Amino acid sequence: MEVVDKAANSANEAVDKVANATNQAAEALGKKGEQLKNAEQQLMENCHVYIRNNPIRSMGIAVAAGFLLSRVVSGR
Repeated sequence: MEVVDKAANSANEAVDKVANATNQAAEALGKKGEQLKNAEQQLMENCHVYIRNNPIRSMGIAVAAGFLLSRVVSGR
């Protein structure tokens, strides 16, 4: 029985270590997710401000990007 108890204790310790590592990884991913969400919101706000301040230039950029994208997609 002593061998079984040692094996069970070792298995429990391994499960505890894996659970701890998993919790730490989940916390780190949660923090990174929040950082990415904040960066996206800041980027969108910057784009809105730029477009509001430069409507004609923004339209020109959009037209040029659309033209280039259509050329790349059509393969000509």
